[in-house]
Amino acid sequence: MIGTMAARLLGLTLALLSAAALAQPTAERVDTALVLAVDVSGSIDARRFVLQMEGIAAAFEDPVAQNAMLAGRHGAMLVTLIGWSNKPHVALPWTVIASADDARYVAGRVRLVPRGDDQFTCMSAMMRLVADNVLPLMPMPADRTIVDVSGDGADNCNPTIPVDAVRDELVADGVTINGLPILEGPKAPTLETWYRDHVIGGDLAFLIPAMGFEDFGRAIRRKFVIEISAREGYSLASGHGTAEP
Repeated sequence: MIGTMAARLLGLTLALLSAAALAQPTAERVDTALVLAVDVSGSIDARRFVLQMEGIAAAFEDPVAQNAMLAGRHGAMLVTLIGWSNKPHVALPWTVIASADDARYVAGRVRLVPRGDDQFTCMSAMMRLVADNVLPLMPMPADRTIVDVSGDGADNCNPTIPVDAVRDELVADGVTINGLPILEGPKAPTLETWYRDHVIGGDLAFLIPAMGFEDFGRAIRRKFVIEISAREGYSLASGHGTAEP
């Protein structure tokens, strides 16, 4: 009798352990690898920098965004943060998010990102960095790879290779590039069109404009939910769309 009960308890324990293991996200693959490429050029003063970092951090803390991050079949995603100007740099290395606690940890790290800037806006240099030095260092494969580009201006650094060419190279490798133009300042009237023509590309690529830096938090949260969950809640035209706010 005791032996039978012990065997049953052992079987129950093994079953519970197996269920727990199945509930954990796989460490071998993630649903989305997300590169957050944030403008830190000369037009981004201290206030604008804080608004961008706080908006990103708040998005990672948002329960709806967290559900989108964890709802895929692997239950996990990768994220990295790039600060870009004419000298792009990795501000947050690749980090796995497999729980709400992980998302909150990333939010805290984003709030501690140091201010690093330079004068010019050089998106082509940022995309070159992503193609050559960021995506090759992904610690695990992803079902989708997305580069999320935000900024308040067009390229003004006279790059040797135009941003369109590097974008097309990334898209040819299966990367989707989405845009978040910040419509504040002298470039605001034409920036959304420039992002649509020169920045976004790839499968279901889209853009969501922020109506100024104060609106950045709303726009980035909305963008997260759409792109991470790969929902088609936006209109598409010739493969490029503009998401509804």
